Amino acid sequence: MHVFTPRGVCSRAIRVELDGDAVSNVEFEGGCNGNLKAIAKVSRGMTVDQIAELWEGNTCGNRKTSCVDQLVCALREAQCTQAG
Repeated sequence: MHVFTPRGVCSRAIRVELDGDAVSNVEFEGGCNGNLKAIAKVSRGMTVDQIAELWEGNTCGNRKTSCVDQLVCALREAQCTQAG
């Protein structure tokens, strides 16, 4: 499991697991519990590129990022770690 520390959002940690390029598990620590549980469920089985296409650049309120935008960062970092 790869642990990512998001920046500029309410969630404190994002834990992701990949099976190749597909997401097998996502867990958020903190943030909007119900919404982030739903995001985690929807993400399972999707590829990193599919998730990036949907959520990269999404903002929350007046912030320049969001938890789903940070999820994309977490997944890309996990991909790099996995390939490395």
